[in-house]
Amino acid sequence: MERKNFNPLVSSSRSPLGLEIISAQGDFLFDAKGKKFLDFISGISVSNLGHRHPNINDAIKDQLEKHSFVMVFGEYHQTPQVDLAKALIQITPANLDGVYFLSTGSEANEAAIKLARRYTKKKEIISFQGSYHGSTMGSLSASGNEKRKSAFRPLLPGFAQIPFNDSHCLKRINKDTAAVLVEAIQGDAGVRIPSADFMKELRGRCTEFGCLLIIDEIQTGLGRTGKMFAFEHFDIEPDIITLGKALGGGIPLSAIIAPQNILSSFQSHPELGHISTHGGNPLGCRAGIAQLEILNGEGFLNSVDQKGEYLRAELEKLPFKEVRSKGLFFALEMNSAEEVQKMVSNCLEKGLITFWFLSNPQSFRIAPPLNIEEENLKLGIKLISEAMQDL
Repeated sequence: MERKNFNPLVSSSRSPLGLEIISAQGDFLFDAKGKKFLDFISGISVSNLGHRHPNINDAIKDQLEKHSFVMVFGEYHQTPQVDLAKALIQITPANLDGVYFLSTGSEANEAAIKLARRYTKKKEIISFQGSYHGSTMGSLSASGNEKRKSAFRPLLPGFAQIPFNDSHCLKRINKDTAAVLVEAIQGDAGVRIPSADFMKELRGRCTEFGCLLIIDEIQTGLGRTGKMFAFEHFDIEPDIITLGKALGGGIPLSAIIAPQNILSSFQSHPELGHISTHGGNPLGCRAGIAQLEILNGEGFLNSVDQKGEYLRAELEKLPFKEVRSKGLFFALEMNSAEEVQKMVSNCLEKGLITFWFLSNPQSFRIAPPLNIEEENLKLGIKLISEAMQDL
């Protein structure tokens, strides 16, 4: 039977933004009617260097001429995977000398939870209220938003959430804890930045009781906060890092970075302890290498800080209830969820893409490309100001 004007896709919500994007370039997206949109969220921190960056495009095209997929992760020696892994361990603490590639951030956290239980031979995973670690059953079990979890219960056993940035509650960590999973800066909760004392006490508590500290850098990693990783703001070192979103330069790619003696737990009892069919996709690995070359360039991360300071100073002139930020990772708090919805809608009408947070409906997010042009940064500020005037 012919179905005219039928769209078989089922969206993730009843009210998606609904833009029909046909092309993208640099800081902008273009829809089917030719309207231009300034992307002030970088695809939720995926397109950290904007759209169709020439270095990343060239790397993908070059790899495509060789191969795009040959085997599930870990079975063949694939040069793009090896080269990206080497590049990653050059920018992480010295003890983190192993990389395991996967496809998505949720999968990276899921695998990290499995790895912690396998390596420590303990069961309990502690995470934090307000956290977001993904939508699969394990990562959802570790996440802190009960509204998003309740419809899918019963979730996995052995998980507990404690208040974020509350040192007193760290006493909950004990000899039975396999791992603590934490965002160095909580993203979905609305860019919640803990104190350095809290993060150092957390690190110390994990060390004291022999549990692994897993830091989820899926949104914050790779320059978003003005440092390569958000945990660097707190002068601590994790046992495991999870990466996703921006890692593949727009190609699905994620990773666990950890000591090899921990990661090797996946190799036996049972063998193939975690399998990822599309993990370490060669196109994504080549894109990731090109991206890291740019991020490691002289002064690049300093420029992210400078842009973030400028943006914050300009936004603080507007009547927001609160501006929270680190680097180019922002939450703008308003008086109500309804006001946020109106603000996001107003921005969209003016050609500016912003977005809300799942776990903080009173705030909306902005996360422009790290290499955003100065004139486009100023344009974004102008459009936000105009959108506020129309509330």
